[in-house]
Amino acid sequence: MNEEKERPEATRERIRHEELKKDPSGSLHGGGLPDLVGNLGWKSTGIIILVLIVGFVIYAVFFR
Repeated sequence: MNEEKERPEATRERIRHEELKKDPSGSLHGGGLPDLVGNLGWKSTGIIILVLIVGFVIYAVFFR
């Protein structure tokens, strides 16, 4: 595929796979936050952050 027409998501994924081939020990502990956010869209990431904030506020109000 031509580099100019490759989507940014595909480019990031290709580079990530190349890095994992060079250093396979980096994937021992799972992907972590960059893989989670990379696989989700910006809306899904925002919803997760919002749920965490609301959950923390509810916990702080009811369990003080």
